[in-house]
Amino acid sequence: MSESGDDAHPSGIPRPPTVKEVAERAGVSPMTVSRVFAGGANVRPELRTRVARAAAELGYRRNENARSLRPGHKSGLIGVTITNIANPYYAELQRGIEDAAAKANRRILVGNSNEDPALERQLVADFIGRRVEGLIVVPADPAHSEHLSPESVGTTPIVFASRPVPGLAVDTVLVDDVGGAYAATSRLLDEGHQRIAFLGTRTSVLTGQRRLQGYRTAHRDHNVPVYEHLVRTGQQEAAGAERALAELLAHEIAPTAVFSANNRNTLGAIRAIARFRSSVPADSPEVRLIGFDSFEFADLSPVPLSIVAHDPGALGRRAAELLLARIDHPTQTKSAQTVELPVELQLDPRAPE
Repeated sequence: MSESGDDAHPSGIPRPPTVKEVAERAGVSPMTVSRVFAGGANVRPELRTRVARAAAELGYRRNENARSLRPGHKSGLIGVTITNIANPYYAELQRGIEDAAAKANRRILVGNSNEDPALERQLVADFIGRRVEGLIVVPADPAHSEHLSPESVGTTPIVFASRPVPGLAVDTVLVDDVGGAYAATSRLLDEGHQRIAFLGTRTSVLTGQRRLQGYRTAHRDHNVPVYEHLVRTGQQEAAGAERALAELLAHEIAPTAVFSANNRNTLGAIRAIARFRSSVPADSPEVRLIGFDSFEFADLSPVPLSIVAHDPGALGRRAAELLLARIDHPTQTKSAQTVELPVELQLDPRAPE
């Protein structure tokens, strides 16, 4: 390596080769190199081979970021923000988005907001700076979503997945949160349970509100009052749900059944119920559990577990399809639409008939 500094970055890292150097190595013009890397149109096969060989020998790579910033050039990228990278639910949702994007020759960039609207705002700004063609967002906090408005994202199309944001006319894909929670709670009430605990997420998130609504409406329609001390919201992780349910099971008026509003709460509920069972006589009645959202190995639960199931991959694919329609057909303007995907109550074989 030269010590003059011409071939090195100030940090000491070797400077990447340039188009001019590839052209010199291949014995062609820089314009020919650019044409080869743009697809090779109107370049003789032998010249394409020489350019490819020279680039490989020098270790040349195109600067895709700079390329995507050229006027009129599409980046081929879709920005995706999720709220909890530790939740397998979002891995399935992301896979659905990726499948649909790949079929349309797009790639995805994924960021984790960790339920923080400030971080989400930064991620969205970064994605737009990368000239993504569109955004799919699981909103962190609908009450602080100004950065997701059409006025903020400009001409970049956006779709909300899993959670709506009231007041924003944006394509949104949801599951039947209210109907699923209603079906689960109704099943427990039909089995004769009067004291049903609710383990939910933050009610500032519309998904949490909708699932709590289904729980309350089922009680109302069955003429059974809600025991308000059994309603616990705000659990974002399994550990919080485990503590909340352990407290309820130790209460003087304890629940005989539990409806958990997402898979993280369900995991916590399983642990709390299993520990509770080990401390009471073997012939004590089972604490019934129904959870919203499936998860891997749910069928191996040591506690009888019924599930309000749906396909997060299908939700991701549908969100991507709506976004791609906006990207590929921008002149075919349609008003924003909300798509609600169905759910299914899957009963554990150990559950009462």
